[in-house]
Amino acid sequence: MARSLSNMLMKSMAGLPATHSMRTMVSGPFFRDGMRYSTTVPSDPDTHEDFRPTNKVASSGLSLKDVVEQDIKENPVMIYMKGVPESPRCGFSSLAVRVLQEYKVPLSARNILEDQELKTAVKAFSHWPTFPQIFIKGEFLGGSDIILNMHQSGELRDKLKDLDSKDKQEE
Repeated sequence: MARSLSNMLMKSMAGLPATHSMRTMVSGPFFRDGMRYSTTVPSDPDTHEDFRPTNKVASSGLSLKDVVEQDIKENPVMIYMKGVPESPRCGFSSLAVRVLQEYKVPLSARNILEDQELKTAVKAFSHWPTFPQIFIKGEFLGGSDIILNMHQSGELRDKLKDLDSKDKQEE
């Protein structure tokens, strides 16, 4: 049954016009539907300096390991994730943010999709291969599955309970 359904689907797709190619485009300008598109790299000499992407981490003078250590030290809840808390770019990052937001604690985050070197540095720091990576009070806890389990068992509530009072005492 599944094979015949697959064959039927492939035959119906074969009859469609080939307007959308699955091949990888090479870098440079290309035309489609009368519009000119560009896939040039950020170091393109035709791009004005004001519009080139900047890397704030690289311009800070700190090593990436120092940046990660500083993030974890200065932020009670730090999450390295795909996207940002307001707009996660993967389901695991979204789950982690939703669970942490249940506790109404200050949440700091870095988008690892913006900087491949930062992503590599975080992996090396925690010795953990996947994202998101969540640190609470300087301690690496793990990813969204671990946070969810801690939430369900009540362990996460205990871990986060004094964050509000600690923040108020520091003010």
